[in-house]
Amino acid sequence: MSATLSYFGIRHHGPGSARSLRKALDALRPDCVLIEGPAGAEAMVEHLRDAQLQPPVALLSYGVDDPQLAVFHPYAEFSPEWQAMRWAVEQGATVRFIDVPAGASLAWQRARRERFAGEAQAQPAGEVAGEGEAQSPQELADDAARIEAAPAASETRAEGAAPASASKPQVEDAAEPTADGHGQRDPLDWLAHAAGYADGESWWNHMVEERGDGEGLFEAIAAAMAELRDHAELGNGLDPREEALREAHMRSGIREAVKQGFERIAVVCGAWHVPALAGKATAAADKALLKDLPKLKTAATWVPWTYRHLSSASGYGAGIDSPGWYEHLWRHGGSQGRTVGWFARVARVLREHALDCSSAHLIEAARLADTLAALRQRPAPSLGELNEATLSILCNGDDAPMRLIEQALMIGERIGSVPEAVPTVPLQRDLEAQRKRLRLKAEALSKPLELDLRNDTDLQRSELLHRLLLLDIGWGRLGGAGRSRGSFREVWELAWQPGFEIELIVASRYGQTVAQAATARAIESARQAERLPDLSRLIDRVLLANLPDAVQAVAAELQARAAVDADPLSLLAALPALANVQRYGNVRNTDAAQVRHLFDGMLARACIGLTIALGGLDEEAAGDARETLLAADRAVALREDEAQTATWRGALRQLALALSATPLLRGVATRLLFDAGAFDGEAVARELGLNLSLGAEPLDAAHWLDGFLNRNAAVLLHDDAVWGLIDGWVSNLGHEHFLRVVPLLRRSFAEFEAADRRDLGQRVKRPLGAAPAAAARSSWDAARAARALPLLRELFGLEPVGDAR
Repeated sequence: MSATLSYFGIRHHGPGSARSLRKALDALRPDCVLIEGPAGAEAMVEHLRDAQLQPPVALLSYGVDDPQLAVFHPYAEFSPEWQAMRWAVEQGATVRFIDVPAGASLAWQRARRERFAGEAQAQPAGEVAGEGEAQSPQELADDAARIEAAPAASETRAEGAAPASASKPQVEDAAEPTADGHGQRDPLDWLAHAAGYADGESWWNHMVEERGDGEGLFEAIAAAMAELRDHAELGNGLDPREEALREAHMRSGIREAVKQGFERIAVVCGAWHVPALAGKATAAADKALLKDLPKLKTAATWVPWTYRHLSSASGYGAGIDSPGWYEHLWRHGGSQGRTVGWFARVARVLREHALDCSSAHLIEAARLADTLAALRQRPAPSLGELNEATLSILCNGDDAPMRLIEQALMIGERIGSVPEAVPTVPLQRDLEAQRKRLRLKAEALSKPLELDLRNDTDLQRSELLHRLLLLDIGWGRLGGAGRSRGSFREVWELAWQPGFEIELIVASRYGQTVAQAATARAIESARQAERLPDLSRLIDRVLLANLPDAVQAVAAELQARAAVDADPLSLLAALPALANVQRYGNVRNTDAAQVRHLFDGMLARACIGLTIALGGLDEEAAGDARETLLAADRAVALREDEAQTATWRGALRQLALALSATPLLRGVATRLLFDAGAFDGEAVARELGLNLSLGAEPLDAAHWLDGFLNRNAAVLLHDDAVWGLIDGWVSNLGHEHFLRVVPLLRRSFAEFEAADRRDLGQRVKRPLGAAPAAAARSSWDAARAARALPLLRELFGLEPVGDAR
């Protein structure tokens, strides 16, 4: 008896397609279900029997020898493929994936990566890679408009009819080209325009996803796709050879199922492929085409996914605009329940944010949505009508509440879960065990986590998050309030991204536990670091992560590099991070003795050649050197060691007095010594007179003054001697010299706070030595002041002294 073949062209992540497919499968009762997915990954379907596997999840396939080559096939509860797999598991039918194996997709991905790398090397300096070219995982992680993992395979925004894309690797931004982007056009637009719709997306939603009644649906879709493939003159932006290979492989899979004697075979695939799979291509032609199909060794697993990563806003080529709305359509297919249930969820969101939303509001909004749908001749309100009613009635025309609704409901905050039985690498298992022990839940929505480092559990949480950062897994990021030094408090923002699963697999080559992997990764980073400041900051990071072996290795590398580095500025730039570790290490109970030794040695070497290194610098280099000097001065203050402080001030004194040094930096050194009390008023006056004399080059004098003022007006406001010298220098400048230096002086004074500039203006109006006008007018009433003393003593816990009157 010949097999019965039934083709079901669906849209990936389409609730109406999924509902119609379930009805069709119940009617057909197939004994074999063939699904457009990576051939060879069928073992993963058995995990659907485990109740802990909850969508959204993604089937992750990655290269065993190169885990950075990876592809995701994401599924939501409303994805037709997911429902087809669940139906087959529940009914005991055979499930097979018929698309090309993941090894072929990854081989294509590797070829594209190598091709893009070659093109990038051939580009002239300064060119930016064109849109659609490969990006590294780190670039994608830093791009707020993209997700770390651009998911996979054979999907487009209008998958019910649009060409199916090749598998999207995790490291590629491979969104489908569209009519408004690169000259391509969604083929559904032809059908949509004929039906009076603006675009194919809205037409498909109204005709398929928001109905899902299944009456002749798949036959109509197949006929429409055949017409479009025959007559639509457009390209889909994909490699035609890869697409031909994929469809040939799917046809071969169908023939193999027929050959094995299955009686009723259901083929579930992207609608665009149906005409090609049901066509007249011969087995011999397909076999010849697949003869040289490339392959790589791969492994597969399930990973959690999120609705945010299913959304088109994430950059996912097969993304849908509103995953949360599609979930609502899947669970509330009836038109009445759909509208009422949606507005109930909207009301909950608004009330949670203390926004007014009464029952009368909801009734009026539902009436308006129904009226809009009737005016547009639609059987029930779609998301467009519901949003218009929500904006008008519930939000009073204000877009701000609509943004809350969009994030909470239209996109949604759901993240899937994966059972422990799913195969993982040891590093993933170790992280999962630590998450459970420390009660850290992986959630897609960004949430704050406040830690008290005096608490052992919180300290271990902090160490775990810092170790993951060393592995470039940014599950947690320190907030602004958590960056203050010397505090037992840290504030993190946690947000789990599915792409971190790939990063864990990639990082597993460093070790089987998070601690081992972070240690090995830190040591590798130390050996690859090009600058001393990078190494000193790395020491800070490994101490925060509590990795003693890494601390020793990085410190040894830093010491070896410092011993041969002859640049004093490079040595000084490495000091601030070391000073932070030494000063605040006791917050985390870390041993900072080795860091102190490094700090002292590097400071001594930097001070020896500082004056020579700071001579003859141009304006930009001098500005950078000023920042380095100021940071080093703060670092020495944090060190709190008399010997090191004396060494540093001796170097500053040499710099301040060396006429060969850059004037800006001599001024900075003089000011630092004056603020520290190492230069008295007489010494400062002498330097002012020397550097601001009429014989000094005006530009050099202006640069020296810029360094001496150091963006701080206090010395001008409160020191008459300094004020008089600067006032005299400016007053005696010739017209030509004044015009040369006034731009620099204006820039220097612009660095002062607005209040300081106002006080300076008042200071100019009074003669030297005169008290401010407000002080001159003030009168002191000792008797009234004494009446407050008893209360002040009580507040400060002081013993009464004599008569308080």
